[in-house]
Amino acid sequence: MKLESLITKATQLAEATVAVAAAEDSEVIKAVIQTLQSGFGQFLLYGDEPKIYDLLGEYAHYVESGNIRIIHADSKAEAAELAVRAVHGNEANVLMKGNVPTATILKAVLHKEYGLRTGNVLSHVAVFEVPNYDRYIIVTDAAMNIAPDLQQKAEIVANAVKVAKAIGIEKPKVAPLAAVEVVNPAMPATIDAAALSLMSQRGQLTDCIVDGPLALDNAVSIESAQHKGIRSEVAGRADILLVPNIETGNVLYKSLVYFANAKVGAIIAGAKAPIVLTSRADSAESKLYSLALAICATN
Repeated sequence: MKLESLITKATQLAEATVAVAAAEDSEVIKAVIQTLQSGFGQFLLYGDEPKIYDLLGEYAHYVESGNIRIIHADSKAEAAELAVRAVHGNEANVLMKGNVPTATILKAVLHKEYGLRTGNVLSHVAVFEVPNYDRYIIVTDAAMNIAPDLQQKAEIVANAVKVAKAIGIEKPKVAPLAAVEVVNPAMPATIDAAALSLMSQRGQLTDCIVDGPLALDNAVSIESAQHKGIRSEVAGRADILLVPNIETGNVLYKSLVYFANAKVGAIIAGAKAPIVLTSRADSAESKLYSLALAICATN
């Protein structure tokens, strides 16, 4: 499955508006232009108006056509607040981080008056297209929750399942990862994984199948699972990999990108609207896929 299909799907959905906080960044502007050229999305660009115009260059005609509106902000904090307020007030469907520190935009997202909190855990959901692999691999949570407890992990699963369903995976298979595939009291990740599996069996986690603990190899490789004698609907067929902590998620995410040359789109789920919270090191292509994923997740 190709991430290009998310772009195709995004073009078929109702027009969505993206509020970008501190849009004065060349890679962000490239992603905005690529998105418009791909035929989906409209943009509210908050930030330093002259710099944004300079970066748009020959594509400033998108402002005249109404696909882009630029709103000046005197600081990155003000740009973050205005962008979040736009989503809070339903002027936009998606929030995107531009050239602004993550802490600054999250402070606005979590603001009690105009923020985007819903009472749910916010979690990072990354959808990977891995070369020579027959399906998407979804990794969660690689960027938000440092050491989630059992309840937080259950909410992280729920967030990822909603995203999976939005991109066409009707009943995703979830593998809570650990170093081994058996419950070991000395390894808390295995105990949480077993509890999540039981919660799934009892209907506490819906629209998905959860089974674990599973090590990475027997979560994604049928041959590995068979070799170890693991009988499971999830083993070897996992759609969602639930990591036990942020270190594991961060290493897995970057290993897929840098060693496997995987393509990725990622969002923050669990808020009032999807949040595109990419790194400044992410390519314009990755930002484009993230925008397409976010727009798919609004429906």
